[in-house]
Amino acid sequence: MSNLPVVSNALDQYMAQINQFQILSAQEEFALAVQYRDKDDIEAAHKLITSNLRFVVKIALEYKNYGVKLQDLIQEGNIGLMMAVKKFDPHKGYRFISYAVWWIRAYIQNFIIKTWSLVKIGTTQAQKKLFYKLGKVRRLLESPQEGHPQSYQDIAKDLGVKEHEIHEMEQRMGRRDVSLDLPFDENQELTPLELLSDDSPDQEDMLIQSQDSEIQREEISKALDKLSERERYIIMHRIMSDNPLTLREIGDTFQLSRERVRQIEKEALAKLRREMQNAMLS
Repeated sequence: MSNLPVVSNALDQYMAQINQFQILSAQEEFALAVQYRDKDDIEAAHKLITSNLRFVVKIALEYKNYGVKLQDLIQEGNIGLMMAVKKFDPHKGYRFISYAVWWIRAYIQNFIIKTWSLVKIGTTQAQKKLFYKLGKVRRLLESPQEGHPQSYQDIAKDLGVKEHEIHEMEQRMGRRDVSLDLPFDENQELTPLELLSDDSPDQEDMLIQSQDSEIQREEISKALDKLSERERYIIMHRIMSDNPLTLREIGDTFQLSRERVRQIEKEALAKLRREMQNAMLS
């Protein structure tokens, strides 16, 4: 399976390569599929694949308007074709390409959705359906049928999705990812990256913040010194600790009730506020 022709930049050249492979008859196709399924004959699988490469191109062309390189779509479709060969059961009575088309489309569609945006735009089956039917949705909205254009509500009912999902998908598909390093036009070197504002503080602001924090720590330390040992313990272990103790735990330490600890905590906080206010006024 590895000796497949490589999709070049020239589609005509690629088509000339794959058109050299003959289309198989139903009998030839069946025999090769059985040979691969029963005996794991790689050569038989290779013939099945190469004889159907032109159909991958035909399917890929249906998705050429999604802003993805056609070569990439063809390569993804080829992978889907290979997967179809692995999964195909010739004894079920239908032609190989009738089965393979589902695998080819699945791989192409998944690739488009993955490359459309860094943000996932089709996470549910309904969203994926909308992604590929949005063009039809827009035509129905713009082109009157029986004298009246269809509403979002009508289309949502026809597609089996919710109305708000149509609006959301329109918004998502209306915004493609933009490279921050890509210039706005050919004559300018200005890029979107250069227009992004930097909201992080500069060195001067960082220094001021550091000094303010140091002053606050000093003022808090001075205010704590004005508290009694018990009050200071409660504030340190109830208010300022990353893992604060419960009222019961502190009460057990000082042999106090939980209510009494709560009262002391309240009084200590009031003292701290007064000390901090006095420090600001002085």
